[in-house]
Amino acid sequence: MLSLVSSLSHKEDILSAAKVSTPLRILCFKKITSYPSKLQWIQAQPVQLCIITIHTFLFSLIIPTLFVTAGLFFILAAIFLYIRFWICPKKKLLQTPGKNGKTQLVVAFFHPYCNAGGGGERVLWCAIRALQKRYEEIIVVIYTGDQDATAEEILNGAYRRFNIKLLQPVQFIFLKKRHFVEAQLYPYFTLLGQSLGSVFLGWEALMKCVPDIFIDSMGYAYVLPLFKYLGGCQIGCYVHYPTISTDMLSVVRDRNPRFNNADFISTNPVLSNLKLVYYYIFALMYGLVGSCSDIVMVNSTWTLNHILALWKAGDRTHVVYPPCDVQTFLDIPLVDSKKVEHSIVSIGQFRPEKDHSLQIKAFCQFLQMKCVQNSAVKLILIGGCRNTDDEERVAGLKELCKKLGVMENVEFKINISFEELKKHLAEAIIGLHTMWNEHFGIGVVECMAAGTVILAHNSGGPKLDIVVPHDGVQTGFLADSEESYADAMNTILSLSPEKRLEIRKNARQSVSRFSDQEFERSFISAVELFFNER
Repeated sequence: MLSLVSSLSHKEDILSAAKVSTPLRILCFKKITSYPSKLQWIQAQPVQLCIITIHTFLFSLIIPTLFVTAGLFFILAAIFLYIRFWICPKKKLLQTPGKNGKTQLVVAFFHPYCNAGGGGERVLWCAIRALQKRYEEIIVVIYTGDQDATAEEILNGAYRRFNIKLLQPVQFIFLKKRHFVEAQLYPYFTLLGQSLGSVFLGWEALMKCVPDIFIDSMGYAYVLPLFKYLGGCQIGCYVHYPTISTDMLSVVRDRNPRFNNADFISTNPVLSNLKLVYYYIFALMYGLVGSCSDIVMVNSTWTLNHILALWKAGDRTHVVYPPCDVQTFLDIPLVDSKKVEHSIVSIGQFRPEKDHSLQIKAFCQFLQMKCVQNSAVKLILIGGCRNTDDEERVAGLKELCKKLGVMENVEFKINISFEELKKHLAEAIIGLHTMWNEHFGIGVVECMAAGTVILAHNSGGPKLDIVVPHDGVQTGFLADSEESYADAMNTILSLSPEKRLEIRKNARQSVSRFSDQEFERSFISAVELFFNER
């Protein structure tokens, strides 16, 4: 640079040779002219010279950067088109002419855990049955990772658990990469890890079968762009709960300890802010992939509000309540128990978000009240243990009961039969639920159908959709703290048998909104756009 400057005959030549923009050149020229020689200016103004050098370097990169960007764009476009045209012929593999001579549509459900026995699986089988009733000329495919079971065993399991028998055969595509979406594989950044893992699982599914209509029924939103843009499919999804919600953001922002916001993070402002940034970035990505859906179905008003906030897809989003087996519980007689001992029943897996400790603490406060003869009241916790973590959680709850001195009044019923469950519900006065922001609450619906007076958490689906007035009459009670739960227990048991019976009858009538028939009608209404366009 010194040799370059010394070879110039005028001070402004320093700047023009460097190709500095006119405004910066004028500014620097004024600086230069205040010095008798170029060398003195260079020695006195190293910062200005550095700016000139950087400016020249950046200016020289503009045109090459444009060429590189354009080249990468065309390369990516070529790869995309190649994959798209390479994948499209796979769509014809399963298509066969129907009775009317038209090619049969292939409708695929992405449900890697279709052999499980939860509410999500009941949605899957009811949805397939509804489609087969309405559209006979379709081929239904299920992507599953249940390699430890045959197709016949999976279908028999659906009939045994849910009493659902399909009208037509279905084809199973067995996936080998389901372990990529297992939570234990990602001890940290679990949301991101599982979401990116689902992309690999979705790619495997796409390589094995390209359907006409793709429906994600488990909430793996990151697979939607694969099937939409590479597979050329019409996209639908049924969202049981958003992978991330605005409530999760507020919990981290307010530094509230929860089961998904550990104490060491909530008490540390630096870690809380870092986690908040991570959540915001993930929420943005989740919104982008979710917006690929042509039709969005959600299971409750609570889920609807969060999906609308994140996916911005209000014009194609529908509330489709999940099918609940209310008919099974309607044979329980509605009679107020004449027993001296009353029972409060809680139904739910022993998972941390179910907050069984809140139930025990609230029950302890209730027992300390003297308004009713509460010494003859028992709390019965009914639930399933999936693994050793759940078993350790139950052991911790028993220790809490001993610590609070209520062990004699609390019973644990682990992995009991359905008949035993119905027996406890038939004898119970109160059905108890304490999960914060549960997306829907099938257990709440079942308690109401069984004839208990429901006492649920004042949030999520129970608040917005289930425990709401029916024909202007109360259907249950809501609470959100130890004190409010204890007060509500006392209020319910203080009611006259006639008043309790009125609430129970009204609650049972209200849950007809969540029957299999209502689900089938709402589901077909939401997806019929796919079939009307063909």
